Amino acid sequence: MAHLESTNILQRSWIQVHTADNVVIATTALAANTVLEVSGETVVLAEDVQAGHKIALRSLNTGEKVIKYGFPIGHATQTIPQGSWIHTHNLATDLNDTTEYAYHPIHDKPKTRYYQPRTFFGYKRRSGAVGTRNEIWVVNTVGCVNGLAEHIARMAHERWAVQERLVDGVFSFSHPFGCSQLGDDLDNTRRILAGLMRNPNAGGILVLGLGCENNQVKALMELVRNDLDPARVRSFNTQQVEDEIESGLQAVRELIEIARHDKRIECSLSQLTIGVKCGGSDGFSGITANALVGSITDAITAAGGTVLQTEVPEMFGAEHVLINRCKDKATFEKFVAMINGFKTYFLSHKQPVYENPSPGNKSGGLTTLEEKSLGAVQKGGTAVVKQILSYGEPVDLYERGLALVNAPGNDGVSSTAMTASGATLLLFTTGRGTPLGFPVPTLKISSNSALAQKKPHWIDFNAGVLLEGIPREEATERLLNLICAVASGIQRTNNELNGYREIAIWKEGVTL
Repeated sequence: MAHLESTNILQRSWIQVHTADNVVIATTALAANTVLEVSGETVVLAEDVQAGHKIALRSLNTGEKVIKYGFPIGHATQTIPQGSWIHTHNLATDLNDTTEYAYHPIHDKPKTRYYQPRTFFGYKRRSGAVGTRNEIWVVNTVGCVNGLAEHIARMAHERWAVQERLVDGVFSFSHPFGCSQLGDDLDNTRRILAGLMRNPNAGGILVLGLGCENNQVKALMELVRNDLDPARVRSFNTQQVEDEIESGLQAVRELIEIARHDKRIECSLSQLTIGVKCGGSDGFSGITANALVGSITDAITAAGGTVLQTEVPEMFGAEHVLINRCKDKATFEKFVAMINGFKTYFLSHKQPVYENPSPGNKSGGLTTLEEKSLGAVQKGGTAVVKQILSYGEPVDLYERGLALVNAPGNDGVSSTAMTASGATLLLFTTGRGTPLGFPVPTLKISSNSALAQKKPHWIDFNAGVLLEGIPREEATERLLNLICAVASGIQRTNNELNGYREIAIWKEGVTL
């Protein structure tokens, strides 16, 4: 796939993403009879077109491929005259069931731009991982003690994080699972909770159980037995203590007495592990926010850092952009198994693999899953795919680079999965907006300036400036500076300031 920054053709009211495209994207609402001059050709709009939506550069016959990002995003379901609006009424997907893939490795070194070397100040843990925060996390085994966990965390946070400032915070993460679970559901819950316990942003962990649940404290602790410093973990079942609030606060206080002595040290970007995610996408997401995050991925992986990317169903139709960047045949085969395994998951529940984009995506200009996927995978930049991780599997810190995580596109489930795999900071792009936040700092990056202006208390960085003539290199430098400031604790993200920290765990049944 051509690097977008070298093929974009941006005008004041429209953008052609790739020179091979037979569509352009309206960058602002355009009225019928508006005249566009595209590559020396005059295009007159046949109807009104909203910002983010597609316009036919030439007449298209029924069945003809519609091209965006230099690749087909589906086929015309009827004759589309030049200048017409292209959307769900005249464009359909070409996706179907599982696919056979061939490995044609790309051995060229990614063409990444040079960015000034940067460092951040983080917390180095015994595992070798580096955290961007020094917090105490209350991890509960079962939903029955959600309220109790929240109460303990809230009291401890107010007393020892806000008033005395001994640690960066004390937080719990409610979920409805752990009881009446068997098989894969129980395994998923345990893997994600174990992954949260391993995350280096936690300087101490209190595991809170009830006592009678399927997800027993002892079994959960066994999963992390060799990964954590025993001095930084406390656990008990609330049925077995007289005063669960006092016992919880005492355990947290003991953990704080250890964590309060942790100090930030200067670290290179090679020690940073981030996750990249898009949610509430629009027609600009793949052109601005996701493409900008792709530049960040290239910069961080070129510096030896690690980037996690997921949303497997939002790779459907764009797999080819990633698949030949796998480092070797074994990684390629794991990638294929992940893609086709996820398609089989849909089909086994009698659901089509292309049941996407969402209503909000469509309102923002996205029509088919291919179009959404081609925009979504831009977050991976041009980096080599080094690892394929199963759901809840920890990232290998010795195999730095781009790692793909098996998880659905759902914002909560996929972001939680990357946190459980080791991400200490998330870059979350959005064209529609969402207040959602996760256990680690979550930088919201808007695809358009209107959203950034409307929701400044949600959005941390505006990638819409790329549509206003700001060069990609300049925007990348700005975002890298912000990432380092957040990773160092100098700046807090809006999700932290708002107190929005949530998790979601994958369950059986189709999750889009």
